[in-house]
Amino acid sequence: MNFDLTPEQDQLRDAVRALGRKYGHGYFVEKAKAGTHTTELWQEAGRLGYLGVNIPTEYGGGGGGITELAIVCEELAAAGCPLLLLVVSPAIAATVINKHGTDEQRKRHLPGLADGSQKIVFAITEPEAGSNFHRLGTVARRDGDDWLLTGRKCYISGVDEAGHVLVVARTEDSATGKLKPALFIVPTDAPGLGKSKLDMEILSPENQFLLYLDDVRLPADALVGESLDAGLPALFAGLNPERITVAAMGAGTGRYAIERASEYTATRKVWGGRSIGTHQGVAHPLAHAAVQVELARLMIHKAATLYDAGRDLEAGVAGNMAKYAAGEAAALAVDTAVQALGGAGMTTEYGVATLLGAVRAGRIAPVSREMILNFVAQHVLGQDKSY
Repeated sequence: MNFDLTPEQDQLRDAVRALGRKYGHGYFVEKAKAGTHTTELWQEAGRLGYLGVNIPTEYGGGGGGITELAIVCEELAAAGCPLLLLVVSPAIAATVINKHGTDEQRKRHLPGLADGSQKIVFAITEPEAGSNFHRLGTVARRDGDDWLLTGRKCYISGVDEAGHVLVVARTEDSATGKLKPALFIVPTDAPGLGKSKLDMEILSPENQFLLYLDDVRLPADALVGESLDAGLPALFAGLNPERITVAAMGAGTGRYAIERASEYTATRKVWGGRSIGTHQGVAHPLAHAAVQVELARLMIHKAATLYDAGRDLEAGVAGNMAKYAAGEAAALAVDTAVQALGGAGMTTEYGVATLLGAVRAGRIAPVSREMILNFVAQHVLGQDKSY
């Protein structure tokens, strides 16, 4: 059992940390409040190779795995720049296309995903079905050699920044007549695809959208994979990387908040000559939050290691646990940091309250803490399915 990063992974962590601190949380907040995007940071991360660390070298990537991408997600978040589209584009879309796309799809999309010149977002959630793909209402049907997609999606991140969206739909199996999942790479400017921005109480440079698909016509090669049989494995291929990188982003955010609060409490003096951090009522909650963040990081490392080793079932359990642990730890860390800073914690200047909405959302999305507990109860504890 080895908890050490490789020398190459250590170098990656140091380099990404330096890039994140070059921009910092002030940059992130400024972009979010202006309603613009972190384009400069994204482009520089792409030029430096950080967005494609998990993409094979033959397509311009770094040839690493989800462990390396989790490092990128965590270190940017630890610098105050948690980029949600790292989860959506490199983690989900690139993984799905690399593992289950056709040769032509890999050649067409992976190089751009690797250097950051292309973004592909992900659309599974629906107003009625949530993330339950068994109840998805978005349907794809054949029309000659083409496909026609009809349905609605909600809480789709970054559609306004992306050239394509990876849409999960359902198709009819000609042999059984039953509906089965299929994934389609849809241009965001396709006729019949409409979007409307959702107003969210989260300070983020990345926007959320409702999508409307009204007989969106797609060529045959928009279907991910060689046939409809690729649909289910392609869908599941993106879930573990999603959970692991979301967890890494949460752990990084928790580290950022604790660091900010620790700097403040170590120097703030109110009662006599001692810093407020010498009082256990201040120090112990921060120490407790730091323990929880570090425990989450250990589970993230385990999940990423299992995933990169091809142990998908074990990675599924560990990835869900990592996402749960990191979501709870990040929310605790930011809330504790705000409390330790007192009134200063609620100001924009000190840069912790600006993350309250994001870490609260991390306990809900991309899978809620309750559904993770259902998963653990069923698959780890052997309980009957409860939903």
